[in-house]
Amino acid sequence: MKTLVIMAAGAGSRFGGPKQLEPVGPSGERLFEYALFDARRAGIDRAVLVIREELRPGFEAVLANLPRDLEVRLAHQRLDDLPEGRSPGSRAKPWGTTHAVLAARHDIGGPFAVANADDFYGPETYARASAAMTGDRTTTTIVAMRLDRTLSTHGAVTRGICDVAGDRVTRIDEVREVMHRDGALTGRGRGGWTTFTGGELASMNAWVFPQTMVATLGERFRAFFATYEGGDAGESMLPEVVNDLIADRSLPVAIVEAPGPWFGLTHAADRPLVKEGLTQLTRSGIYPEKLWT
Repeated sequence: MKTLVIMAAGAGSRFGGPKQLEPVGPSGERLFEYALFDARRAGIDRAVLVIREELRPGFEAVLANLPRDLEVRLAHQRLDDLPEGRSPGSRAKPWGTTHAVLAARHDIGGPFAVANADDFYGPETYARASAAMTGDRTTTTIVAMRLDRTLSTHGAVTRGICDVAGDRVTRIDEVREVMHRDGALTGRGRGGWTTFTGGELASMNAWVFPQTMVATLGERFRAFFATYEGGDAGESMLPEVVNDLIADRSLPVAIVEAPGPWFGLTHAADRPLVKEGLTQLTRSGIYPEKLWT
């Protein structure tokens, strides 16, 4: 069984609210509905939406309109879902994307893909993810895009920039504050501020993992607490975990490029561009006027 895990538990602080439930399609669809639609036609059998418990009624209302042959489950990313002996203490912020995937662990029964609920990746991303789940089931695959196709015109973004040798990833640098400044595309990574060409391949949290990765992520999340200092500081992020595994030579990571288009809801000002993008794709026949009829 092929499973898609959609991470939809973010706080949406830069957006100003629960962007996962923001209606942006021509008939009021949410971005995660396009992920479900594309995953379904790519041959992915099941989806798990990882959400915050307080948002459950909103998600249930949307899911009630979906076709009955589309299996979608809800999983809560709870602050107290932690390794034995650990407590959230005063923590109010989510624990990061590693923890988000672990929230879906009970619903994963084979190779699985991971995507963000607030990103639109295009149908080819899910087609390539499904193909990767059909092939070698021991290799992790990043479905990446060119960096210059993944930028917001309304503020900085964070991107996992991939160093590649052949079809293998040799390093992932989680680069923050990526945006155009004074005519140059720059961002702040491990080595400080860097200038990019735009042609670099960027991880957009579109992954394909073997089922064994669930246990590995659990081990890495437990290790996260060795340096955790309490409060809201620090998160366990998928790109950083995968990069550490690459450095340890314990995880082969392949990469495939998807053409997009990409757009996402990072800032409130992104909403009109996302709506226009989905409208254009609908007019071109990529999607029906109403996703679920």
